[in-house]
Amino acid sequence: MVLKEAKILVIDDDFDVLTALRLLLKPLVKEVVVEKNPSNLNFQMDNNKFDIIILDMNFNGLVNTGNEGIFWLNKIKEKNPETAVILITAYADIDLAIRGLKEGASDFLVKPWKNDKIINTIISLLDAKKSFGGKPKLRNVQNSEIIGESNAMSAVFLKLKKIAPTDANVLILGENGTGKDLIAKALHENSNRRNKPFVKVDVGSLSASLFESELFGYKKGAFTDAREDRKGRFEAAHGGTIFLDEIGNISLGQQVRLLTVLQNRVVTPLGSNESIPIDIRLICATNIDPKILADEKKFRKDLIYRINTVDVIVPPLRDRENDVTLLSKHFISIYADKYNKSAITLDSGFISKLKKHQFPGNVRELQYVLERAVIMADENILKPEDLVFSSIERPTTTSSMPTTNLDELEKQAILTVLEKNKGNVTKSAKELGITRAALYRRLDKYEL
Repeated sequence: MVLKEAKILVIDDDFDVLTALRLLLKPLVKEVVVEKNPSNLNFQMDNNKFDIIILDMNFNGLVNTGNEGIFWLNKIKEKNPETAVILITAYADIDLAIRGLKEGASDFLVKPWKNDKIINTIISLLDAKKSFGGKPKLRNVQNSEIIGESNAMSAVFLKLKKIAPTDANVLILGENGTGKDLIAKALHENSNRRNKPFVKVDVGSLSASLFESELFGYKKGAFTDAREDRKGRFEAAHGGTIFLDEIGNISLGQQVRLLTVLQNRVVTPLGSNESIPIDIRLICATNIDPKILADEKKFRKDLIYRINTVDVIVPPLRDRENDVTLLSKHFISIYADKYNKSAITLDSGFISKLKKHQFPGNVRELQYVLERAVIMADENILKPEDLVFSSIERPTTTSSMPTTNLDELEKQAILTVLEKNKGNVTKSAKELGITRAALYRRLDKYEL
């Protein structure tokens, strides 16, 4: 779709913002509708088919937590999952941005905005919608492919499309089992370095003694078992991409050594005084919470700046409900062929049971669950009773002793009620038995 054919809805309680966006977009698009009251969202969507909705994150001018914006984002996605949503706020909060993208937003802009940034974002979303035809997928990656049609994955595909052709350093964030390694491989396969090496290193598993020799190489005689010269992983990746997995688990000492290499773009093998230039594209991944990475006692900020030119947040499977069926059919087909079984179909009850599971192990867990179901199945149709989740895959609590700290109890109660009410502050305050203003004060206190 081209820009001049687009219909756009802008929702913001600031009249000046509505006026500015209407004046900016009206000459460029087919139609711009502005709405000050988000409660009129259903009416607007019932009477118009919008390609993009630009949604403010905060209403009523009290404490700016973004919860109301998340609530209305969910309403939009419930009504029309295909509508692209750009969240807009005056507060550049990385955690809120991550949460919005997880909930299905396509992009996130900060007020005051740059006009060309908004226009380019809209054009990119419209181009992606046209290119992917509603079913975004990347090219095959080592006889597999990243599969996804959900809004959460659409945001990932859009970001990959933008950054893959560049040489920007990328930090991939996400829980275990979400497919961070596939994202890294996709970035390489869709880059200008695709015909050069792709070298993966699980740096989190390297001991202090192996870290330098594995990454930077060594000369014969550098240590007892060094019987010949060996290239390090960085040198092996020259001209291509190096993927450092579990980057959040390396020590501060290892971080210093890595930072030096990234700054100077040279490596010095153990036992050598000669520096070797390297030309690499760096991709890193971790399942560690970004808040922990921001703690300088655990991770150097100067290294974060080096590895995190752009971040890609891979959504957990529980936030990709529309993809569960798609992924299930893909894996069932693979395992039916692997174990020499005829075509297997999925009972509706089987799919329903799958969708109700939280999948703490994400796509990796889904894969193993389905492989087990195919192996154990007696018929060519899988039913709910064929689906068994082992205790290993169930989420566990770290302690059986409940907290007795009053602040923590209050914080957890607020989080529970907000989640139940999908971020609606009015309903949550009523359920908690306090005023909206009192709830906002507590949200501010606990940085929620």
